[in-house]
Amino acid sequence: MAVPKKKTSRMRRNMRRSHDALKSGAFVADKETGNLRRPHHIDLKSGVYRGRQVLEPVED
Repeated sequence: MAVPKKKTSRMRRNMRRSHDALKSGAFVADKETGNLRRPHHIDLKSGVYRGRQVLEPVED
């Protein structure tokens, strides 16, 4: 069984854990509608992806 030779300090442990924090999602404003959407995803309200109509628009 592997056993560490020295105790990991609080500072070193917390520096390692600094990368585990959740990041906020990336959103961009759509050029035509101005709605927020995720990059490289279909705009679900208008159904447009990269300038092409992919899905039927959703009626509110």
